[in-house]
Amino acid sequence: MMLTLVGLSHGMLEDQARRSRGIGADIFIRAPGAAFLSLSAGFSQNFIPFLEKQPHVALATGALIQATGPLSSVTGLDLPAFEKMSGNFRFLAGRPYEKPDEAIVDEYYARQHKLHVGDSINMLNRQWRVSGIFEQGKSARLVIPLDVLQDLTANSGKVTVVYVKLDNPAYTQEVIDYLKSHGMADYQIHSMEELLSQFTVANVPMLPEFIGVVIGLGTVVGFLVVFLSMYTAVLERTREIGVLKALGASPGFILNVVLRETTLLAILGSILGILFTYGTRWLIATFAPGALLQAIVPDWWPIAAGIALVGALLGAAWPGLKAARQDAIEALSYE
Repeated sequence: MMLTLVGLSHGMLEDQARRSRGIGADIFIRAPGAAFLSLSAGFSQNFIPFLEKQPHVALATGALIQATGPLSSVTGLDLPAFEKMSGNFRFLAGRPYEKPDEAIVDEYYARQHKLHVGDSINMLNRQWRVSGIFEQGKSARLVIPLDVLQDLTANSGKVTVVYVKLDNPAYTQEVIDYLKSHGMADYQIHSMEELLSQFTVANVPMLPEFIGVVIGLGTVVGFLVVFLSMYTAVLERTREIGVLKALGASPGFILNVVLRETTLLAILGSILGILFTYGTRWLIATFAPGALLQAIVPDWWPIAAGIALVGALLGAAWPGLKAARQDAIEALSYE
């Protein structure tokens, strides 16, 4: 459970960073007061011609991003300008959209929703025809014309973010400083490298706390399960323990037997849990590749195993002590 949750967090953030890198921009700009990773549409398109006139700016284009569900969104793009910046979409089937009711989707989204060119999807209270399926890694999974999305969401002339491509990436910080000193001091202007560095678990609100709660619950549940299992095992082996004590086994020896068994079970359980993460990754990649992506996180293997081992040993401590303190005569007469 821990490794799958952490893997999902890392996998989705790594995927978002990979798709952001595929945009091909050097600078991205958000409206004043906008959160770093927000989807609010507060940036006027009127700034785009202004930006394209600035020193070292080769191209600027905007994108409007609208959430369509807890883990899904649609992106409105000026496709010709975007392709100039990032390179042409590589279509696996179909073509770019040409009509206001057409959309293009990436291969993951198409696989999850079993879509083919010509199929219809319902989104934003209207039907859209899939005109093309493109190779994943280009900013978004679901793309429609920018002006159409602006009209549908009452954001005429507004975008969520503006991407800027320079004639030479070496001037990135110089251009950022120049823009801030020429009327855009209040805008959120960052380099693309800075954006990519923000795709970490620590920068997603409430995610570290959520992971911490899940880890805590996992430890408590593990403690209770091991406690009940070992308590039952000690009761079932009461006569066996009595025989060992009658043969001279010390309380420390009895406790050591119980804890060694618990340690072995915890290690085997940890190995099984690691193997299960490959299974959950396959299931997610098969049934929900457009919404979720799970990464394998080897750095967390010793952490998860350590938590499992500590929880197991804590759960086995009292049953072990109970077994060690048993009277040999009473244990031998136990039915």
